[in-house]
Amino acid sequence: MITIQPYRETPGDHEKEKASNSYLMSLVAVIAGLPLPIINLLATLFFYLGNRRSTHFVRWHCTQALLSQFTLLLMNAAGFSWTMTILFTPATISNLYIGYILTVVLFNLTDFIATMYSAIQVRKGRHVYWWFYGPLTDRTCKP
Repeated sequence: MITIQPYRETPGDHEKEKASNSYLMSLVAVIAGLPLPIINLLATLFFYLGNRRSTHFVRWHCTQALLSQFTLLLMNAAGFSWTMTILFTPATISNLYIGYILTVVLFNLTDFIATMYSAIQVRKGRHVYWWFYGPLTDRTCKP
């Protein structure tokens, strides 16, 4: 669940654009490196590193995007390696594998939609707070 919460100060246009771009980096990386799960994380990580000394609003959204990409990396890497194992060894497709791949696809689709929504809302200056990643971001990104 994604909520829009009030932010303590109104961000400027430059801040809104940078914060929105932190979400867009992962979307661009999905298109560029879809079969390799680490491309999304690296793109978001480099954007985070480039903006880690920026205002709190920008850093907060860069951190939230980075945390979500880290989770996706773990899930996608497991699915990718399992798929490669099935393709290149005598392992077979099981119901467990199909269930995991469907879960990964659903999680990626949900993250893709949430990321697009967040990029649009943050560009409007709204503080988007993701259900799981928002509290983690609050703990890691201090004002």
